[in-house]
Amino acid sequence: MGCCNSASSAAQSSKREWKPLEDRSCTDLPWLLIFLLFCIGMGFICGFSVATGAAARLVSGYDSYGNICGQKNAELESIPNSGMDHTHRKYVFFLDPCNLDLINRKIKSEALCVAACPRQELKTLSDVQKFAEMNGSALCHYQLKPSEYTSSKASSLCPKLPVPASAPIPFFHRCAPVNISCYAKFAEALITFVSDNSVLHRLISGVMASKEIILGLCLLSLVLSMILMVIIRYISRVLVWIVTILVILGSLGGTGVLWWLYAKQRKSPKETIIPEQLQIAEDNLRALLIYAISATVFTVILFLIMLFMRKRIALTIALFHVAGKVFIHLPLLVFQPFWTFFALVLFWAYWIMTLLFLGTTGSAVKNDQGFVEFRVSGPLQYMWWYHVVGLIWISEFILACQQMTVAGAVVTYYFTRDKRNLPFTPILASVNRLVRYHLGTVAKGSFIITLVKIPRMILMYIHSQLKGKENACARCMLKSCICCLWCLEKCLNYLNQNAYTATAINSTNFCTSAKDAFVILVENALRVAAINTVGDFMLFLGKVLIVCSTGLAGIMLLNYQQDYTVWVLPLIIVCLFAFLVAHCFLSIYEMVVDVLFLCFAIDTKYNDGSPGREFYMDKVLMEFVENSRKAMKEAGKGGAADARELKPMASGASSA
Repeated sequence: MGCCNSASSAAQSSKREWKPLEDRSCTDLPWLLIFLLFCIGMGFICGFSVATGAAARLVSGYDSYGNICGQKNAELESIPNSGMDHTHRKYVFFLDPCNLDLINRKIKSEALCVAACPRQELKTLSDVQKFAEMNGSALCHYQLKPSEYTSSKASSLCPKLPVPASAPIPFFHRCAPVNISCYAKFAEALITFVSDNSVLHRLISGVMASKEIILGLCLLSLVLSMILMVIIRYISRVLVWIVTILVILGSLGGTGVLWWLYAKQRKSPKETIIPEQLQIAEDNLRALLIYAISATVFTVILFLIMLFMRKRIALTIALFHVAGKVFIHLPLLVFQPFWTFFALVLFWAYWIMTLLFLGTTGSAVKNDQGFVEFRVSGPLQYMWWYHVVGLIWISEFILACQQMTVAGAVVTYYFTRDKRNLPFTPILASVNRLVRYHLGTVAKGSFIITLVKIPRMILMYIHSQLKGKENACARCMLKSCICCLWCLEKCLNYLNQNAYTATAINSTNFCTSAKDAFVILVENALRVAAINTVGDFMLFLGKVLIVCSTGLAGIMLLNYQQDYTVWVLPLIIVCLFAFLVAHCFLSIYEMVVDVLFLCFAIDTKYNDGSPGREFYMDKVLMEFVENSRKAMKEAGKGGAADARELKPMASGASSA
């Protein structure tokens, strides 16, 4: 792990002077060992599931008597019809696929292994008999011969008529019926509506009728996000003013268009609308009114916030300019979310597959219907709790690795005086330092987030289960606890990110880095808060700009659709996707700005520009510090409101 040349722990703990990028040593090594042992435990769960036959039962499927389809089975004790040879019966067939348990979300029907799934609907028992004779696939119970399918005793041992046609490609060797009404009812049972189910049908029809427009608008949001990243990278100096003006125009234009559309549809004669479509038109009119009122309130609040922030625009311009230079020197930062997303997708796929294995592992037992289920008994039945903790901890670990990687690359850029001496690929150099020295720190930081997130999720689950049953006091207490834990999680996330930055700078362990970063942030609370607030706000405006632009295009396209489908849900889907795409791109920029804030605070605390204590900062920030000092000198003349705004910036530099 690259620890052979690490400094002693005593020297590391007594080290308080910031020496950026000078020493490298392993940090939080015990936590790395704990994390590795935890991952070994996750691997044991997956291996146990596969070793007990869960993988074969999941992939190949099994009948109601514990026989795995497509292979020869061993006889199970006290289980009738077990131990059958199903070498030529490779597919699972349900006699009554609509016999659903909506509470436990299971198919209660008896399952058999068959040689082939029916490709056409079988309406009578004679059709079932012909299918068995032609394809060699018996769809009735094992004890019944095809010649007996039309006898009197076949009604209880054969599938429920009519037998629906199955999909051309069986799903995990299961005969999955196509175009079957019970699946739609099952899906609707999972959704609770105050009104009747006709609302669900109209919403779904609106999505299906607008699927091409939804896809096009999602691609538009992706293009707009990429364009905004290009603007951030190359013309960051004017980015703030561009975003401010466009957001003002976009919010005013969007609000005006919504009110115009509402007035136009309200005045349109209802006599021209078909009576069957009158309800849809009224739903659209009501949705337009809600959107228009919400947009008006949002626009007013947005203007008030921008009026309050107008004097701090200069701070944002200086820091955004430096952040733009970072992306010019480190272009691979833009692709960092893709690698993180790819790693998360791989882990989530593994986690879901292992969870499915756990659902089919264990010993064979009979349920209330006399069918076989596989259940784990003893202490091993709590493996899924371990598996859930692994989902949260390892997901947070992957996200923390991204934060440490970005922090290490930006720190290398900031504290390298001559940018020509930067590593060939600072991102890969940062990944190398992370793997060699700081995986333990990342594991510890992500575990702290996990300790907060798990209780919050448990409380949310309890709240959902007790909904409508608990009294008002208990409901208020639960919501308060959930809100407090959510706020604590957000604060810890921000502190963890700054702790990773401190570790990347000074190579200290997590607790020392978190304490040092917290002290720096507290000492520069006004300065960091001002810059961080404005920076995050401007990035939020960028996300709003992309969402408003995509939503405005969606309103214009969906409104002129002539089939009067309800486009409330399609517009919500498009706006949510646009926000997620914008957040994916701009979150890296936000992370870079946060790292620059901490580096700037450390730089102004330990350096003052004198010989031997030169600043590391970019000349744009250096000019800003000099202007702040001049403004401080002129502040005593009175009426210097701007100087009061800049005073927190100069305090750290002048006191250093």
